[in-house]
Amino acid sequence: MYQRILVATDGSELSNKAVDHAVRLAATCGAELLAATVIPVYPRGYYDGSLALHEDEIARIKQSWADIGRKHLDVVRDAAAAHKVKVTEVMAESDLVSDALLELAAKHKADLIVMASHGRRGMSRLLLGSETQHVVTHAKIPVLVLH
Repeated sequence: MYQRILVATDGSELSNKAVDHAVRLAATCGAELLAATVIPVYPRGYYDGSLALHEDEIARIKQSWADIGRKHLDVVRDAAAAHKVKVTEVMAESDLVSDALLELAAKHKADLIVMASHGRRGMSRLLLGSETQHVVTHAKIPVLVLH
């Protein structure tokens, strides 16, 4: 049924639920898993809202974000290994999480995206937006949303 399943993780309890489901689905289908996480881009200019930090400090911050992203991917790798599912790990650097996930899905030829939704409603949803909703409405492949 599915050959390559992209699962998005941000390390939250809710995204770990999506990871668990994606791993079990991949095991059932005999699919490969594409573990994806997105880390922020460090703002570089005054108008981007960045602080005037030394390059070494900026590098330390970026490395910290990459280390956190690596830990998120390690969770997926370990879960996939426990179910004997082949996994490819990818980390994107973007401030537009949903767009980065859609680009990764296209680039790696995923045929399903699995992700979590925090289920925000009302004003908080309007103010914060929804990465999941953006993926659902712009994806050219099926999206499985867990919440």
